[in-house]
Amino acid sequence: MSEIESIDVVHVGSPRVICCHKVDGDLVDPGPTASVQTLLDARGDDVPQRLLLTHIHLDHAGAAGYLVRKWPHLEVWVSEVGAPHLVDPSKLISSATRLYGDDMDRLWGEIVPVPQENIRTFAGGESVDGWRVAATPGHASHHVAYLREDEGWAFVGDVAGVRIIPAYITPPTPPPDIDLEAWQASLDLVAAWKPSLLALTHFGTYDDVDAHIERLRGAIVQWGELAKVTDADGFGAALRASASSVADPRTQRSMAGAVPPGQQWAGLDRSWRKKAEREAAAG
Repeated sequence: MSEIESIDVVHVGSPRVICCHKVDGDLVDPGPTASVQTLLDARGDDVPQRLLLTHIHLDHAGAAGYLVRKWPHLEVWVSEVGAPHLVDPSKLISSATRLYGDDMDRLWGEIVPVPQENIRTFAGGESVDGWRVAATPGHASHHVAYLREDEGWAFVGDVAGVRIIPAYITPPTPPPDIDLEAWQASLDLVAAWKPSLLALTHFGTYDDVDAHIERLRGAIVQWGELAKVTDADGFGAALRASASSVADPRTQRSMAGAVPPGQQWAGLDRSWRKKAEREAAAG
C-alpha cells in the first residue's frame, strides 16, 4: 500500500504556494532551490530514489539539479520536450529572467544543470513501476501528468489548475506556450483515468475530481475570453478582485505567489495571437 505525503515547501516564507508530493521513495515536483531546505527538513534522513517532474517551470522543478548534486543516484523523470532544458538550463533561465528580473535569485535560488545520465524521458503513454505517464500540454508544451495506478492518484502539476482556496479554482496562464484547446484535451485525458484523487502542486490533494475538472474547464473559458477584450492591467485587476472576493489577505498573498496577476494575461494573449496566425496560414 502506497502512502502520499504533501509537503509545503513554504516558498519565500509563504505557506500554501508550492507543494511537493512524496509517494514512497518518489518526490513529485520538488519546487525551487530557494525553498529546498524546507523540503529537506521535512524528509529528515529519507533519501528519495526518483524525482517526477510534471514540467520544468522553476516553481516545480527548479531544485532538480541541486537535489541530484546532493544525491547523485537520483533519477529524474521529465517530458522529452523539457529534458534538454534541465541538462542546459540557459534558455530556461533567460526566459524566466525576462519575467522575474532582479527577483530571480530570491524566488528560485540556484539553478543547477541535471546530468544527462540522471534523466529518464517520457513522451506519454508509458507505464513504469506502477506509474502511468501522459503528455498533458496546455499550461506548457512540456507538461506531463502521472497516475499512481495502484491508488488512482493523479499528480497533475498545473494542468489541473491552482486551488489554494478550496472553493476557488483558476488556471495559471503565464507565457510562453499556453494552448487552451490542448489544455481542454489534456483535462479529457486526466478525467478518463477516473482518478480517486488529484494532487496539485498549487496546492494539496482533492477527491472531488469530476467537480474540480468541470470548474476548471469553465475558468479556462472565462479567463480566456476576458483576455480577448481587456489589457494586462484590466486582466490583473479582475484576477485580484476575483481572489479577494473569496479569500483573506494572507491567502490572497499565497494565490498571488502561485498565480502572479501581472503574468497571466500575457500567456493568454500570446495564445490567441498564435491561434489567429495558424488560422490565417490555413486559409
